[in-house]
Amino acid sequence: MRDEWIRRVIESPERENVQADGRIRRWAKIDEHEGRYLRVVLLPDAQTVHNAFFDRGYKP
Repeated sequence: MRDEWIRRVIESPERENVQADGRIRRWAKIDEHEGRYLRVVLLPDAQTVHNAFFDRGYKP
């Protein structure tokens, strides 16, 4: 997984959801990776990356 993809999701998400614990989930399509959706989970400060992975269950 490339850092540039993670930055792209953080800066230009297609969808965003705030969890009950304050963590922020953001998704964006990564065309360079077969058009799969990357989910980036940020801590409540909206800057620190907690996790990032390709979300097989995401439906746009």
